[in-house]
Order: sequence, then structure tokens, then C-alpha cells
Amino acid sequence: MFAFEIIVVLAISGVAALYLHDIRQTKHTILRNYPVIGHIRYFAETWGEYMRQYQYLPDWAERPFNRLERSWVYRSAKGVSNLVSFGSENVPSFIFRNAAFPVLDEDKKPYPGKLIGIAAGPGACREPYQARSFFNISGMSYGALSHAAVTALSRGAKLAGVWMSTGEGGLSRFHLEGGGDIVMQIGTAKYGVRDEHGALSEERLREIAAYPQVKMFEVKLAQGAKPGKGGILPGHKVTAEIAKIRGIPEGKDSISPNRHLDIGSIEELGAFIVRVRTITGKPVGVKFVLGDASFVDEWFADCAEHPERCPDYVQIDGGEGGTGAAPEPLADYVGLPITQALPYVAGLRYEHGLQNRIRIIASGKLVTPDKVAWALCMGADFVSSARGFMFSLGCIQAMKCGSGNCPTGVTAVDERMIKGLDPADKSVRVARYAQKMVDEVGVISHSCGLTDPSGFAPKHVTEIERGVAGFRAQTG
Repeated sequence: MFAFEIIVVLAISGVAALYLHDIRQTKHTILRNYPVIGHIRYFAETWGEYMRQYQYLPDWAERPFNRLERSWVYRSAKGVSNLVSFGSENVPSFIFRNAAFPVLDEDKKPYPGKLIGIAAGPGACREPYQARSFFNISGMSYGALSHAAVTALSRGAKLAGVWMSTGEGGLSRFHLEGGGDIVMQIGTAKYGVRDEHGALSEERLREIAAYPQVKMFEVKLAQGAKPGKGGILPGHKVTAEIAKIRGIPEGKDSISPNRHLDIGSIEELGAFIVRVRTITGKPVGVKFVLGDASFVDEWFADCAEHPERCPDYVQIDGGEGGTGAAPEPLADYVGLPITQALPYVAGLRYEHGLQNRIRIIASGKLVTPDKVAWALCMGADFVSSARGFMFSLGCIQAMKCGSGNCPTGVTAVDERMIKGLDPADKSVRVARYAQKMVDEVGVISHSCGLTDPSGFAPKHVTEIERGVAGFRAQTG
């Protein structure tokens, strides 16, 4: 009996010691928020690869991001090797055409960056932006994300030399804290740059443009999560601070209009771009989801005829759904996926002779090197990711983003959960993920015979569903 009591005491002491260890460490959010029992997840994750031959769910079957995709991001963010053994598990829809004589290590070059905006001529701005990275952080609002998540992303953006979009929720002190480059997004409710009546405030625009970190402004027409509907932030997430930043009542649902009330035509869109660019002196872009293809054709024709109304970039968001809360029919069934939208818009840009004037940013589930390299081949100048960077923060795809009950603190409201996400540790993971993406897209470009990814073109990638005959036809 005495021996049994000793075993019980030792077991309790061991659990207590493990509990204290878990709540004090900062590397694993799950363990900080769920001490002791959180180890069950890590045990399953570590030993899962040895047990998967006995289960029915393959690694590529999960949605919206499968285990293969998420694991690549997790390993990259943690600085763990991404080498695979025993061949690929992937069944790709496209492949890259490797060159007979790939680029030698001594001939490789760093990505040269690209200029957004022009310094002279119709549509010029006072401060064009030299973007250093082709892979950047897409729009995620403070409020939708916790303050710890925004802080970690901001610091990570600075470390990696990438830009970070504010999302439509406005510019917060957490965006500025990290010191990285910022894209200020203007959503349909004009949060952060609105007056007391909800109209665009030129005074607020000037105040935000005065921050040296704010490099560009982005007019959001639509996002992939909910094309045709404005942003949705549940009332329990609208704190006093968020209400002040956005200029809205505290504690009430923050629901944006489904479009800008003052933009109802191509001409009005052009006038809005001119207005923002004139006031801020910085490049202005437009984010949208492709649906009505004739709109882009007519818009680009107007840009060619009236270059002063031309945006400095467009961000094409795929209709695959996104990070925010959204009605299921919109997330599932409205808007073209990026695989169809990007080639179409890039083709129209070329047809109207705007390839040297309008930069293209692609977004929509582009979280791994193959997808980013594909987008660059299809005409994108840059790629932005939201959910990829959420995974780098530790997101486990719990699908609780809109509830405020995120177990990893990324989109949580409960301060206890948010404290589990340590910005100092996670910012390094954000930077590692961005850098690993740059490195491995570079590896693909070198295999294709290019010194750096800026040389990607459609000829470097091939769809493979068409079979051998299709491959031969494209090659010939």
C-alpha cells in the first residue's frame, strides 16, 4: 500500500511539474493554453506519420488545407527540415518544366524587387514603392485577429522584409509596432479613414499617409471570403479600442456595406483612385474577386485611355473563401478561383498594354512554393497570403475564427487564450516561413533555368490533366 501511495504522489508531482513547464514556456501556444492535455495533440502529430497506414483519411484529404500543405508551413516556420522521403504523396494538377541545364549555385541571383507606382506622367505619385519581396502578408484586420497575432505578424514582416496589409479594419498601434512596411486597406465602410458620417475623411488619410511605414493604399472592392458582401466582425469582438480605430459603436456587429457607396462605376472608381493618390502621394491599388469578366476588360480599356485613373496595382483574390466570417454560399459558390481568375486578368493586362504600368498581386490559398511559383508563372508580380501566415503563427485550422474561441489565440477574444501566443517567438516563425517560401520558390526557378523568380513565364509550367498529347503540343 505504501508503494502505491508513493507512485500516486510521484504521478501527481510529475503532472504538476509538467503543468508548470507548459504555462511558462512560450514556443507552443496550445501547451500554454491547454497545459498537460495539450501534449496529446503533439503526441498524435509526432506519431501520426507512423500510424497513417492504418487509418482511412489520407494526408491530402483534409479541407480547406490538407495536412501536407499545413505541415510544410509548420515545418518552415519552426525551421525544421522540409525534405521528404520515399517519393511524393502529392497528385499535382501542374508541373514545372525543368531545364536541361539548371542554374549553378554561383550564378543564382537574389530577387531584384519591383517598383509599384510611377514617379512621372499621368497617374504618378510622389512616393513610389520599391517592393523587396514577391511573397507578402495579405489583409487581416485587427479585431478579426488578436492583438498578439497582429503584433507577431508586424514584427515578422520587418524581420523578413515583406509588407503587411492592415485588412479593412484600419491601422492600429500593433501594425506599427513591428516597424515593417504596411499597406493601408480601405474597405467599403472606410474604417480608419472615415468621418462621423461614414464618408472618406481626407484629414484621416493624410494622418495615416504621414507614417513612413505606410507604403501603399488599397481600395477593397471584394474579398474571396464573401464576394458581394462587406466585412463581418461580430459584436463580441468590437472592443473599445477596435471601435475607436474603426470609428464605430462598441459591442455592436461591425458589418460593412456590400460595396463602396461612392463607387458605382468604372469612372467613379478611377476618380476615387486619383483622389486617394493625390491626397496621400503614395501608390494606390484595388483588390477584387473576378466574377464579371467584362468589367476588367472595360476597366483596363479605360485605364489605357485615361492613364491618370489607372491603379498602380490590382490584387486578385480567388473566390475560395478566406480568413473572415462569411455566409457559406458566398464562400463556396461565388467568385472565380484564382486558378482561373489570374491567367484571365494577366492576359487582359497584356492585351491593353498595361503590363509595365499595373502590377498584379495574387491571393487565394497560395501557401506553398508550388502554388506561389505557379502564380508568378501566370503573370503575378507578387503573391500575398493570409492563411499561410496564420499557420505560421500556430493556427491549427480549428475553424473557430468568427467565434472568438480560437484555441491558439490567433483570432481569440479571451485574453487568457491570447496570452498563449507569444509575439516574440511567433514573429520569428513568421519570418522563417516567408524566407523559406522565397528560398524554395527560388529553387524551382533555378531548376527551370532561371537565375531568380522574376523570370518566370507561362512556358515554365504545364497543366498535366491534359495527358501526354497535351504536354507534347504545349512543348512543341
